[in-house]
Amino acid sequence: MSNAPTVLEKRLYTATATATAGREGRVKSDDGNLDVALVPPRALGGNGAPGTNPEQLFAGGYAACFGSALALVARTQKIATGPVSITANVGIGPVGKGFGLAVELIASIPELPREQAEALLRAAHEVCPYSNATRGNIVVDLRLA
Repeated sequence: MSNAPTVLEKRLYTATATATAGREGRVKSDDGNLDVALVPPRALGGNGAPGTNPEQLFAGGYAACFGSALALVARTQKIATGPVSITANVGIGPVGKGFGLAVELIASIPELPREQAEALLRAAHEVCPYSNATRGNIVVDLRLA
């Protein structure tokens, strides 16, 4: 396995968002579809004000992307999954002199046998861009609900 960064063969889409004032500011996308206040969670010294944080944004993006990767793999393998939901738990904590993340992806695929659902999870983890971006950098645990 190579440590070289992944180079896109072709850029299909580029998302652009700007954050101001770090964890106590705002994040806005260039098209205006995303415009949210950022507040630190209570666990990181926040006061409970309304808003979101980078970990929630990452969790939502990873869960949605992983769900799409799982659907792609299922379609490719001609598997009818029934309803699927993915929950991403993103933790943040100290690592050496800085901070790091850990992710737990929990899939609910109630209409498939456990063995088949677990195989789909593993295959989706190989396809998902978020999984490919984080592989070897942070712990990502996969499990069925």
